[in-house]
Amino acid sequence: MQNVINSVKGTALGVAGFLTPVLKETRFKETGVITPNEFVTAGDHLVHSCPTWEWACGDDCKIKSYLPKNKQYLITKNVPCLRRYKQVENCEIQENIVESEGGNEGWVETHHFDPLSLSEEISDLLITDDVGNDDQISNNASVENKNIRSYLADDDDDDSDEGEAMDMDAFVESGLLEDESAIVYPEKKKEKEILSSSSDAILKTRTYDLHITYDKFYQTPRLWLYGYNENRVPLSVEEMYEDVSQDYAKKTVTMESHPHIPGPPMASIHPCKHADVMKKLIKMVVKGGKHIKVHMYLIIFLKFVQSVIPTIDYDYTQNINL
Repeated sequence: MQNVINSVKGTALGVAGFLTPVLKETRFKETGVITPNEFVTAGDHLVHSCPTWEWACGDDCKIKSYLPKNKQYLITKNVPCLRRYKQVENCEIQENIVESEGGNEGWVETHHFDPLSLSEEISDLLITDDVGNDDQISNNASVENKNIRSYLADDDDDDSDEGEAMDMDAFVESGLLEDESAIVYPEKKKEKEILSSSSDAILKTRTYDLHITYDKFYQTPRLWLYGYNENRVPLSVEEMYEDVSQDYAKKTVTMESHPHIPGPPMASIHPCKHADVMKKLIKMVVKGGKHIKVHMYLIIFLKFVQSVIPTIDYDYTQNINL
């Protein structure tokens, strides 16, 4: 029933968005909304700061005239999602409540103190404005090297317990030497053990493609999600809801048609509250003594959205304390 209601609302808002005039006056600090030009400015900064994001043009028949043809929406692909939301929900310490000035309203960073979350590690690694991918690759390589050294150390222990060698005269007399299939080559045995161990150690993870569009009616960015399992098979609707905070599933996060590309419905974080939340976050940053310009809008937006999808580890370019 909820999906039917969401579908009807989506259709009505699509018509309303078509009739809504394009916002031209900048008011992002006062109201939390941005103009299409400001969306492009913030998008350019996101692409520059975090190369995993890029601009896309979408389908020609769905081009929005108020945006440049080659900058219709932003996209990042193959973002890892290592755990389901239930696993995050069971962590002892995982939330940081961010309150507004009056203390009556706020939002929750569900990943803030989660010791197993990659988001904190990425924030620490990518703390400067401009960071390439080499640091991440180097860090991953270091972890892999430690794992390999640990595995080799275990192999040395195993080799010492293999037992005594077989008597060769007895082996020849048994006739097994003529049967090649009966011969067990030590190197082949070790290779099979390594392959078996490596296969068991592989973490089967989901991945997501994330899109950021500009919503003309709400005058804010809007995030879209499309997930795949470890075999790159698209996730079902219910499977995608497993990776969303259950406070938002089927309410704030709904399945709707993408405004720029044809295809099956995608999970989307509804933008009805985005402007209010962004207004509060911007005020909090300014109150902390920082000067915020509109090019930082999407950086702050992605930090806020992480509370809805805490298990999807998209990159951060800057660490902002709210």
